[in-house]
Amino acid sequence: MKKNQSNKWLAAMKIFTFFWMIFVIIGSLYLTPEAAGFKSTSRVIFYHVPMSWVASLAFLLAAISGILYLRTKKLVYDIWAISSVEIGFLFSILATITGSLWAKVEWGAFWNWDPRETSIVVLLMIYAAYFALRSALESREQKAQISAVYSILAFITVPFLIFVVPRILFTLHPQNPVFTTQTGSIMSPKIKLIFFSSIFGFTLFYYWLLRLRVDLEKIKNNLLAKKRQDNF
Repeated sequence: MKKNQSNKWLAAMKIFTFFWMIFVIIGSLYLTPEAAGFKSTSRVIFYHVPMSWVASLAFLLAAISGILYLRTKKLVYDIWAISSVEIGFLFSILATITGSLWAKVEWGAFWNWDPRETSIVVLLMIYAAYFALRSALESREQKAQISAVYSILAFITVPFLIFVVPRILFTLHPQNPVFTTQTGSIMSPKIKLIFFSSIFGFTLFYYWLLRLRVDLEKIKNNLLAKKRQDNF
């Protein structure tokens, strides 16, 4: 009964997310004015920032799942961790791509080794090593345990690389455009509405992807377990 209710709720959430994201796309293209000083390129904020937010959220959930695994030794938490890291890695790449497209228009080049650009490269390398580490381990329990520790340590670098480094070093990247700058607010109420709607929509989209990835990983593990039983 609970599983059926969960499936119905998830199906309703998918439909809601679909229409919500359509609203965000239409709003970002047609309902919002251009931000002062950025012209049409300002619309990338409706996708670039939410993608960065989802990446950070995904890495946070992976770290929490790692802690829960170390406390309980339940492999389900390892499944949640690897699934969340994969999605976080994907959204980090998407955030990098959208940021590079913006940089090409505003700065004249796709890549300038700005502190924010450099920090995202370092972050991608850290989590790429996470996948390499898992692939190098054969024991399921050892893989889960070492990966859990790594995901916790890796997340410690996330706030430092994303929030601290760009603020202590000189950067061309716009600083905190959501509310105010030295010259005042550059976001109208309409822009803020679509901006936060986009963050909400991308968060729902992340949760849907996470549930889908977790279910696929569970099916994969069940098939592998059944195959081992058949071999014995």
